[in-house]
Amino acid sequence: MIAAVTDGRPRVDRITTTNCNEPGTGSSGLPFRPAIRSVLFCSCYIYSPHGGGIGSASARLLCLRLKSSDAGWLPSVVREVYEQVLRNGAFDGLFANEAVLVPVPGSAPSAGAPWAAERLAVALHGIGLGKSVWEGVRRRVAVRKSATANNAERPTVKQHYESFAAVRPALAPERIVLVDDVITKGRTIFAAATRLHEALPNADIRAFALIRTMGFLPDVAQPLEPCQGFVTWSGGDARRNP
Repeated sequence: MIAAVTDGRPRVDRITTTNCNEPGTGSSGLPFRPAIRSVLFCSCYIYSPHGGGIGSASARLLCLRLKSSDAGWLPSVVREVYEQVLRNGAFDGLFANEAVLVPVPGSAPSAGAPWAAERLAVALHGIGLGKSVWEGVRRRVAVRKSATANNAERPTVKQHYESFAAVRPALAPERIVLVDDVITKGRTIFAAATRLHEALPNADIRAFALIRTMGFLPDVAQPLEPCQGFVTWSGGDARRNP
C-alpha cells in the first residue's frame, strides 16, 4: 500500500512496510557467497581527490556540497540529472514509472534523521523521477566510514551485508533503484542489492549514484560525465566498471 507522508520536506510517497528480514548478529566466519553476481548502475558526475585544475576543483566542491546536504544547491543538480535522463542513452529505462527509489543507508543507523542519499532520493522523486521513495534497506549496526578510512580499513561487502536489514513491503515493487550519493568500488550498493534480492527475488534491482570516484585519475576536465556500468562480484570483492 502507498501512503503519503509530509514532514516538512517535499511530499514523498512511501511504501508501508511490514516486517524486517533481520540478519544474524556478527560474522559467521564462512566465505561470503552473494546471491547475485552483478548490479547495473548509472552515474552522472565524476570526482577525483587529485588534480589542481578547474574541473577537479569543481568536482571536489560538488562532492563537498553533496555530503554537507546543501539544500539550496541540491535542486539545481537534480534538474541536471533530470535533463540527462531525458537526453542521455546511459539512463534509458533506469527511472521507469514503476521504479521505487531506495536510499542506500549511511555508515551508521539513521535514527530517523535524513542523510545524504535519502535527501537525494527525495529530490529525485520530487522532480518526477520514480514512483515513490522507500527506505527498504536499513543499517542495523554502524560500520567504519569509508571516507575517513584507508583502503585496507574500509568495510568489506560482507561487513556491509551483515550490518544491513532488508524491509519487506506489503506490496512488493517490480523495479527498485538504489540511490546513493557517491560510489567508489560499489561495495555498499552491492551489499544493499544482495539484501534486497533475498527479500524480493523477483524485483529488478538497479542503482544510481550521483558521483563516482575516479581515484587514479590525475585530473578532472569536466565533472559531468554520465555513464552506465556494472558492479560485479569478482575475486571475492565488488568491482565497479567503469
